Amino acid sequence: MRAQKRLALYSMPKIIDRQQRRVAISVEYDGSGYRGWQMQTHGTPVVQTKIEQALSKIAAENISVTCSGRTDSGVHASSQICHFDTHAIRDPYNWVMGVNSQLPDDISISWASEVDPAFHARFGALSRQYIYLIKCSWLRSALLKNVVTISHKGLDPQLMAVAGRSLIGTYDFNAFRSAQCQANTSVRSVTRLSVHHHDQLIAVHVEANGFLQHMVRNIVGVLMAIGAKEEPISWAEHVLLSKDRSEGGVTAPSHGLYFLGPTYCDSYNLPNTVRIPQIARDILRTDPLECGT
Repeated sequence: MRAQKRLALYSMPKIIDRQQRRVAISVEYDGSGYRGWQMQTHGTPVVQTKIEQALSKIAAENISVTCSGRTDSGVHASSQICHFDTHAIRDPYNWVMGVNSQLPDDISISWASEVDPAFHARFGALSRQYIYLIKCSWLRSALLKNVVTISHKGLDPQLMAVAGRSLIGTYDFNAFRSAQCQANTSVRSVTRLSVHHHDQLIAVHVEANGFLQHMVRNIVGVLMAIGAKEEPISWAEHVLLSKDRSEGGVTAPSHGLYFLGPTYCDSYNLPNTVRIPQIARDILRTDPLECGT
């Protein structure tokens, strides 16, 4: 009964007109229970379906969303930016509160904003950011099992930072994408690859103009092997230049990965599109490790 009252409050048709408008939203989700963002087979639990169902109820019409970047099974997001077109008129507060009232506890939207019709969540993105969290411990953690990757090996974050430096720039990242990746080109421009260390936690922060399927997880897999001193620092560059996925290491698990969000031109006047999840805020306040000379 309460859910029905909340739906009536937020979705009652204040105004429906013939003119379509474009709305952008920021979506946060725990990806543990989902097979990624986008539907692959009918009935597969994905985030996109939950968002579109909730929006459709509040808009009182069928809604389809376009996201800034698809995430894989088990990957989290603190600010997945989406846009959709609608005839419904709702203020930002009613979009946020109404949609959240229809979403499961592991998905929410943090803001909504009407945008220029030319805005495109995917093609308008200038860059995208991810963070990967690793806890070095010989004990497994029941509370952290879905939010960080536990490494039972001792990792040297300084070695990881030095190795990561060789991956900054515009390169062919074919060696770091999955065999199922359907991107037309594997050339990407990585503008940031920093490693942070605090207590038992290591964070790898990556920013690029775009990412290939499994690209960040494959990069982290290489860096972890170097941090464990199983491979030399030069191995990261060797894998990159090989352009051969078989030269790389193990793909890091999905649950340590967070999509922080994309960046856009200031002219769109959007709210904050990159958000740091609470679990990563303290470690990202630390200075990135120096790479030396």
